[in-house]
Amino acid sequence: MESATDVAWGHSALELVVDVSPDGPVGIRSLSAVSGHVDRPRAVQPLVEVLVAGEGRARVSHRFSETAVGTRMVFAGSSRGTDGKWSELHIDLRDERTGLMARTTFRSVDGVAACQVTTTVTNHGQESLVLQGLTSFAAGFTAQVEDVDVLRADSEWLGEGRWVRHPLRDAALPDLNLGLHGQDGRGRAAVVSTGTWSTGTVLPTGGLVDRRTGQAWLWQVEHNGAWRWEVAERLDGPYVALLGPTDIDHQWQHRLLPGESFTSVPVSVAVSESGVDGAVAALTAHRREIVRPHPDRAALPVVFNDYMNTLMGDPTTEKLLPLIDAAAEAGAEVFCIDAGWYDDDSGWWDSVGEWQPSRTRFPGGIEKVIAHIRERGMVPGLWLEPEVIGVRSPMADQLPASAFLQRGGVRLVEHGRYHLDLRDPRAVAHLDAVVDRLVGELGVGYFKLDYNIDAGAGTDTAADSAGAGLLAHNRAHLAWLDAVLERHPDLILENCASGAMRMDYAMLARMQLQSTSDQQDFLRYPPIAVSAPMSVLPEQSASWAYPQPDMSDEDIAFTLCTGMLGRLYLSGRLDHMTAGQLASVRAAVRVQHEIRADLATSVPLWPLGLPAWSDRWLSLALKSGEITYLAGWQRDSDQDSVTLPLPHLRGAEIDLDVLYPRDLPEWKSVWDLDAGELTLTAPRVAASARLFRITPRTSPIPSPTEGTAR
Repeated sequence: MESATDVAWGHSALELVVDVSPDGPVGIRSLSAVSGHVDRPRAVQPLVEVLVAGEGRARVSHRFSETAVGTRMVFAGSSRGTDGKWSELHIDLRDERTGLMARTTFRSVDGVAACQVTTTVTNHGQESLVLQGLTSFAAGFTAQVEDVDVLRADSEWLGEGRWVRHPLRDAALPDLNLGLHGQDGRGRAAVVSTGTWSTGTVLPTGGLVDRRTGQAWLWQVEHNGAWRWEVAERLDGPYVALLGPTDIDHQWQHRLLPGESFTSVPVSVAVSESGVDGAVAALTAHRREIVRPHPDRAALPVVFNDYMNTLMGDPTTEKLLPLIDAAAEAGAEVFCIDAGWYDDDSGWWDSVGEWQPSRTRFPGGIEKVIAHIRERGMVPGLWLEPEVIGVRSPMADQLPASAFLQRGGVRLVEHGRYHLDLRDPRAVAHLDAVVDRLVGELGVGYFKLDYNIDAGAGTDTAADSAGAGLLAHNRAHLAWLDAVLERHPDLILENCASGAMRMDYAMLARMQLQSTSDQQDFLRYPPIAVSAPMSVLPEQSASWAYPQPDMSDEDIAFTLCTGMLGRLYLSGRLDHMTAGQLASVRAAVRVQHEIRADLATSVPLWPLGLPAWSDRWLSLALKSGEITYLAGWQRDSDQDSVTLPLPHLRGAEIDLDVLYPRDLPEWKSVWDLDAGELTLTAPRVAASARLFRITPRTSPIPSPTEGTAR
């Protein structure tokens, strides 16, 4: 619906209202899960913020709010369309002074309270324009700053996804009495990721929630390179701006010649009127819509990988054959040979790039090992790090200089590796030949695609700036992945980057599962696995479960539980286990087979809130239809018992079934029907974990209020 003053668009689960009247900026008045116009004030935050050299900001700051061009832009029309299951709204704007046109596109699937957003700018002027930043999404969040919490997460190697929730006032935005000064603020809470590890320090997912009303937005920047999101305060309240690379953060500028266009990186925003849990549910549903169709989405096979705390990059025929047999006996359906399969001299780090099987590790050839994997009923997989060429690799001299990222004409080197530039067709042809050979000649059906270096700001070769060169390479990388899956539609691709250093939905919209960490300490892994569904679909979230023969029975169950509310990702010396230990692993795999179809339709809940790194008790629940799967971990707690709020089950009588482990001492349970709280008491051991299934026997009392994510 469009009038002289606003454009309204949406469906049964989402409503967007954009103010377009000429007496103020074009901007989002409301984006909500509430149908029917909500009485909210006129938008003040412009819909599009674009920083242009020679134009700058209307008011000085380091924020992406009130850019000069963004403030001047006026409404130029709207249109609607469909793209398969997606409904689309296009809002067109123009700046008369520069001739710049902007089109912001909103895409959403009916019934899902979320939308994907991009902005395209086109130069209709007579002069070239130098872009220094362009928002994909910018909008005011209608609430009082004093009532708003911000959610964000730090992340690093071995310590991924450490979420915090703080009042916005405490976190970044002090009360400056802006009303007295009659001006918007200049500060901001900016979350910025640089380089090619898109999640190497912080996560591109964040959120705002109004504690008073339950209104919540949760967003993700869907880019495999550099990005920025920011929250700050204007006179009328908080705003959000979501962007890809910028000049101030990432050395990005892009010269837009007359007639040329540039499109921002995609972002997605989920909305809820029932707090963070509702927004997480909406974003989870939206992620399922943006991921690529693939047979793996229904099959969800259990993967065994020989690396973690097992062969650790030293595979041989002698070591692999008994491990393959043990993995098959446990019920694994994919067996992935990890790093080292190409190595003849044990110094492979800086010599990788040809990806030819070792002649010394596999007497009779790697074909014998792969054939054994297939004979045992499993899909054979290999580890591959496609984007790098070791400085000692023969490929370093066989490919031209243009096939590598460069600065000032010098190839970039990081940790003994060059970095391919996938804008160059010869770099792409090399990778295509590697993949097609390994699939066609060896019958590989699974690749773990790793990425263990960060190339920094980018390349200035054939680019307006280092950041622009990197963005073009990032997009070429995505195009390469798309082409690989077009040629090999059944091939399963695991996303890994030293664990989860590139855990974004540019990659995960294409790849089938995500390694959540390289963490080798099974006691430190649970907070990573429990937090993962904030960033990744449960059915894509692959957390290592690495039981070992020298572990106690409780420790074996502990590490297996860590992987079971996601893609169970096995390792460990199963070939050295006792019959009883292997039976425990086999029992866990059977449960995974039993519940995995439900995991693919589930919504995550955090009964104890999102975990802190050192929490002694942790819990994750996945709700699928009427069923709730609940996992709990106890890590050397001085409290035997924990009480788990489950507001979605309040008022219901329940059946609580232990799914795994069933042969260890019972965790005692007490269900408080009226409060909707489950109290669990664990036996006195240093560490233990259990997985339960909760089935309501009677109907719960509907709870419209926010759940427990903190």
